[in-house]
Amino acid sequence: MLDALTDKFSGVFRALSGRGRISEENIRESMQDVRRALIDADVNFKVVREFTEKVTEKAIGQEVIKTLRPGEAMVKIVYDELTALMGPVDTRIYFVQPGPTVIMMAGLQGAGKTTTCGKLAKYLVSKGHHPLLAAADLQRPAAVEQLRVVGESVGVPVYTDPSKVAPHGEVAKGAAVAVCRAAIAQAKQTGRDVVILDTAGRLHIDDELMGELKEVNTQVKPHQVFLVLDAMSGQDAVNSAKAFNEQLELDGLILTKFDSDTRGGALLSAKYITGKPVKFLGVGEKYDALEEFRPEGMAQRILGMGDILQLVETAQQNFDVEEAAKMQAKMEKGQFTLEDFISQMGSVQKLGSMSKLMGMIPGMSQMTKQLNMKDGDVERQMGRMKAIYHSMSGKERKTPDLLDAARRRRIARGAGVELNEVSQFMKQFEQTRDMMRAVGSQGVMGKFKLMQAMMSGKLPNLGMPGGPMLKTKKSGHMEKKDRNKKKKR
Repeated sequence: MLDALTDKFSGVFRALSGRGRISEENIRESMQDVRRALIDADVNFKVVREFTEKVTEKAIGQEVIKTLRPGEAMVKIVYDELTALMGPVDTRIYFVQPGPTVIMMAGLQGAGKTTTCGKLAKYLVSKGHHPLLAAADLQRPAAVEQLRVVGESVGVPVYTDPSKVAPHGEVAKGAAVAVCRAAIAQAKQTGRDVVILDTAGRLHIDDELMGELKEVNTQVKPHQVFLVLDAMSGQDAVNSAKAFNEQLELDGLILTKFDSDTRGGALLSAKYITGKPVKFLGVGEKYDALEEFRPEGMAQRILGMGDILQLVETAQQNFDVEEAAKMQAKMEKGQFTLEDFISQMGSVQKLGSMSKLMGMIPGMSQMTKQLNMKDGDVERQMGRMKAIYHSMSGKERKTPDLLDAARRRRIARGAGVELNEVSQFMKQFEQTRDMMRAVGSQGVMGKFKLMQAMMSGKLPNLGMPGGPMLKTKKSGHMEKKDRNKKKKR
């Protein structure tokens, strides 16, 4: 996600940071590199020109050339301008009284509109609402069936009218409006406070599509209209958004497939070209993978600074409060078992893709590149660690000290891993257990000092199970030195 753009921005800032003093000429040269990076990311050329001009003007106007740390000053200016380019954004959905609140979803076929309807429904349920999905895409019978399946998956009812579906691709005039009105009537009868209309989609924009959508918009008068766009389609998505907005007067945009190899063109251009904010991002295939869009957090991610607020929010949504309290109590008593270790690993996996989480932690994105970690490496490693755990007997899990060479060989065969991986697994467990005991025995200041030591590299960062088993050349070299020392002894 946006890795190429992040790398190029980082290169520009590194070059500026390496200079004790910079000149106006240096700034303009750097902006040429930024301009190329944005164009490569498929950002609209008007957006690129205005963005780089504003950054250059501010950099020279604020006399960055006289500061002792010009690289840091430039990062701040670029961050402010990126945030302004994508924001401000109000992600709240305003609900009417009496309900139901009607949300119309529009988008081209293939952008993920129907799946996004399900994600939005699940998001609304998590906020205490009771949505109803309405199958108003009557052009394709498959679209109606797909929404029905989506509704079942997220536990939300779906209104359908098979009699209105076009058998040969020709929808009767007014059929979509009739379905929408019937869905709203059913929502009132059943106490549903939100109706999400899944309207017609096509492979391209045409008069027939726009005519049907305008009729629904005019006759049904939805309270909010969201356009679903494929983030991977770059400028094509922005051009589509502009055309839809001219016909429907959109309230906001939802970008899907943002967990894929997204260059960033659609995200950085959308607000400028359409005047409408990106409200949500689809960040995965699961129905809970819908994020409220935060321009500040996204600007931080683009600049390689992480997004701690989003990480905290993700953790709060996924961690069990009671389980966390039990773990805290165990830490304070100095108790930490193999079962706890595997349980913690499962809790981390609930947060979603590890590469996505790494991108939210300041500095971790660069570290994963240095360690040559690819997408899925951590997940695969965790899977191997779980296989090792499940190949142990109940007695061995309770008393890990029993694991002599013969037992470890048996466990390695059962888990389908190398013998040294079993040793690495046990070593990581022991280090994590020791750290948990140390943290549990410390007061507030002691815990703070331990955290400082971890961040400075003086202690292994064991907060995310699976990490230390991903070796670097350096770590392998250090292990070899340790073995040589033992031999000498």
